[in-house]
Amino acid sequence: MRRQKHMAESRTEAGSLQEALARTIGRWTEGVEDRSTPIPNLNFFRRQGPTKPAVCMVEPSVILVVQGAKQLIVGGEAYPYNVDRFLMTSLDLPANSETVIASPEKPCLGLAFKLDVRIIADLIAQGGLPPARERSSDKSVGIGTVSPLLLEAFKHLLDLLEEPNAVALLAPAFQREIHYRLLMSDQAARLWQIAAVGSQSHRIARAIDWLKANYRLPLRVEELAGRVHMSPSAFRHHFHQLAAMSPLQYQKWLRLNEARRLMLNEKFDAADAAFKVGYESPSQFSREYSRLFGAPPKRDIESMRRKADVAVPVSNALPA
Repeated sequence: MRRQKHMAESRTEAGSLQEALARTIGRWTEGVEDRSTPIPNLNFFRRQGPTKPAVCMVEPSVILVVQGAKQLIVGGEAYPYNVDRFLMTSLDLPANSETVIASPEKPCLGLAFKLDVRIIADLIAQGGLPPARERSSDKSVGIGTVSPLLLEAFKHLLDLLEEPNAVALLAPAFQREIHYRLLMSDQAARLWQIAAVGSQSHRIARAIDWLKANYRLPLRVEELAGRVHMSPSAFRHHFHQLAAMSPLQYQKWLRLNEARRLMLNEKFDAADAAFKVGYESPSQFSREYSRLFGAPPKRDIESMRRKADVAVPVSNALPA
């Protein structure tokens, strides 16, 4: 009976905190889908209705929904999250993001908070933290339980938006508090793993950093494995486990998305974009582009521009 009462009180407290967070996020995202904030590593999102899976790159982050529901699809596996469950990623991951529950009257609202491995390592090094109860899985995506303590830590951070002059001074302390709460959560093992220098996750993260900086260059897996001090077979195995794709597929994803950006934002034609990102054959580029985005380059870009043309213009002014 006492346990049931405690659970009911916890749910009530969590609900009140989520309503407060939803008011703040709703105010800041009025008229826009995605919004950066003056607080480093903190972004908001708003979706007015369910969406089809959209290609995205997810940084090592915690993604918290305070109203509605979403899911991330990585390597064909869906990770649903909502007001009760948060999403955590520990690598830069190509994925598909989908909004599941949302409406104009009650939009899906939430935030993405980029993790800082240095803070995690420092908190662990200081000691006093209980070791992770469970071993982390061999995946770089996890779903954790939302607690009132975690929500309260995020509320402390978001409240700073009402005090712009206090952000530089107080935000680091509240960001540290959030990392501490995550280290006390059921996703602690994943954080211990990514903070451990020399771990497989750490080595694959270094390889991904190299790929992001050098995606235009020809990829030799054996050389990249050597850079992170792994055998080629172990490197391929762990890369696929953590990123849900091979190193070559990861490089291809980076190239195709950069080409899409060049065509959409910088008016490159398909052939020039293909050569710019490292392709030698425009026809191969077109085939692989169609596989990833569902349409040939020209048709895909024209469709994206039509959608942009019918979008309602919004003000860049900060909310009151």
